[in-house]
Amino acid sequence: MAEYRLEMRGVCKSFPGVKALDGINLRVRPGTVHALMGENGAGKSTLMKCLFGIYKMDEGEIYLDGEKMTILNPDDALHKGLAMVHQELQPIPERTIAENMYLGRYPLKNFGPLKVIDHKTMNEEAAKWLENVKMPYDPKAKLGSLSIAQMQSVEIAKAVSMSAKVVILDEPTSSLTDNEVEALFRIVRDLKSRGVSMIYISHKMAEIREIADDITIMRDGTYVGTWEVKDISDDEIVHQMVGRELTNVYPPMENTIQDDVVLEVKDLCSIHDRSFQHISFQLKKGEILGFGGLVGAQRTELMEAIFGMRHVKSGEVLVHGKPIHVTRPRDAIKDGIGMITEDRRGTGILGCLSIADNVSISSLNNYLKVGPMLDTKKIEELVKDNVAKLSIKTPSSKTLIQSLSGGNQQKVIIARWLANNPDVLIMDEPTRGIDVGAKYEIYQIMIELTRQGKSIIMISSEMPELIGMSHRILVMCAGKLTGEVSGEEATQENIMGMATQFN
Repeated sequence: MAEYRLEMRGVCKSFPGVKALDGINLRVRPGTVHALMGENGAGKSTLMKCLFGIYKMDEGEIYLDGEKMTILNPDDALHKGLAMVHQELQPIPERTIAENMYLGRYPLKNFGPLKVIDHKTMNEEAAKWLENVKMPYDPKAKLGSLSIAQMQSVEIAKAVSMSAKVVILDEPTSSLTDNEVEALFRIVRDLKSRGVSMIYISHKMAEIREIADDITIMRDGTYVGTWEVKDISDDEIVHQMVGRELTNVYPPMENTIQDDVVLEVKDLCSIHDRSFQHISFQLKKGEILGFGGLVGAQRTELMEAIFGMRHVKSGEVLVHGKPIHVTRPRDAIKDGIGMITEDRRGTGILGCLSIADNVSISSLNNYLKVGPMLDTKKIEELVKDNVAKLSIKTPSSKTLIQSLSGGNQQKVIIARWLANNPDVLIMDEPTRGIDVGAKYEIYQIMIELTRQGKSIIMISSEMPELIGMSHRILVMCAGKLTGEVSGEEATQENIMGMATQFN
């Protein structure tokens, strides 16, 4: 057996105006989990897309079990023993779970002179693999009926079902609950015991410690080094990733809260009985109000209703003491409310448009010159200012946003709302899939906004982030507010206790 299951040697990849990968090396041993770490924009996902045949390498070689390989496309990669669970899901929501799992490789049967899809076999096989990953969903259900976390679980089951030699997991736990993460880790350990190698991209240090054997670190498209996980400390990992010391995970919180109530929600009820019911709270000027809870607590649904993305049955929303009538996001924007959504790909970025278009899209009315004509010079100045302020790594404001890393896409979305200058900014999982350096920059932006008198509602499933970046925390469970904590009372134990009060 070859010493390495997978080798990538001297991989280079350029896009117009930027060299994304510059001589990257990656060596993965058989039956191990190999963590791939680096800041957003370091080139991790680009490297994996080169391996999986989504991008064509400009230079470099790939070896699988010591044999040189040319990967032509993702289908070729699958047939050669590579599987990939992407960070950004690409579901076909109107097709069934089984059809999504077996897309491009449907089992066939003879129907007279024709070959047709064998749905019975496909559904049985899908059910078996879903059961294997402890996610026993109905394979005949439409994928669109699942949550993001459940869709992620289906992608993992799909990868496992391919009996691959190498499985690439790109931020696989970003939308999973603790129980689902444990289920994934059980699968990972089982695959390791069968000799399968895994490349695991994550920014969560605790996960790397628990599941990984080796770690390769990249920085700005270059190879930094490879270590056994037991031989490198967390501080050294961060230092190698960002090229600088990060002494504090969270910036010091400041008492920026003023007496003015900017946003008030009174007895808000969803039109769906199983969603949020009878929610009331206040948000003060200069406050960061955290919302905690487990997946399914209806935090996102509540915020989408406030922003006009969902209908409500009853209740009232007031901005600066005046009732507002919001039936669509445009109404909320006019009333000074902005929202960074959880699903960056589905409801955040406009992938086929440029960075400039994505930044300015919600504030174009501010840049009208004559009639419907836009002042493109002012828009360009706005975009350049925000790109610099948020350290967005891009060769040009005309670059398509879909070519950026996930973290830089998130920064562009934040820049969009900074340009719109809202009084209230709702941030739903604002740092999901973002590395430690970029997280700190976003935290600093949040604190600077509160200094300016802006108010923030932050939903976060990362308990330390919730505690470290909130003046006050409201906790939800099964669509109801179950508690409020602040200051020294805000502990993980207290929050988790409130998040599990189902009665």
